[in-house]
Amino acid sequence: MKTFSAKAQEQNPTWWVIDAKNQILGDVAVTAANLLRGKNKPIFTPHVDTGDFVVVLNAAEVRLTGKKEIQKIYTSKAGYVGNQKIENVERVRARRPQLLVERAVKGMVPHNRLGRAVMGKLKIYEGAAHPHEAQNPKPVVIA
Repeated sequence: MKTFSAKAQEQNPTWWVIDAKNQILGDVAVTAANLLRGKNKPIFTPHVDTGDFVVVLNAAEVRLTGKKEIQKIYTSKAGYVGNQKIENVERVRARRPQLLVERAVKGMVPHNRLGRAVMGKLKIYEGAAHPHEAQNPKPVVIA
């Protein structure tokens, strides 16, 4: 019996749409990451991009539990002395709400070339409108 290994050029990705309105950020990110990786498919291969495209809507209205809105911080550092930037969720949501979902999903995919390719299939929008109607995305219900 031969071992099956999926090939990237033979994949036929589908499009999914997740409505993040009043959904918990972690649940949205887990669902998106699993669809992006293709973990819901029987042909899942860890080292091959077998995933689908995911559109996340209403990223501005995603919910966090507890006191994370104020206490959770995001840090970034450019490498220069004194150049560390610290923001809490409240400020990130005001500045660019798509970043909340993007950072959550990015932490759940591999941190290599495959992960960067997978993140290219993630489309995040602040509101309910998106330009991907021609692809007929299927809705995903988050349990």
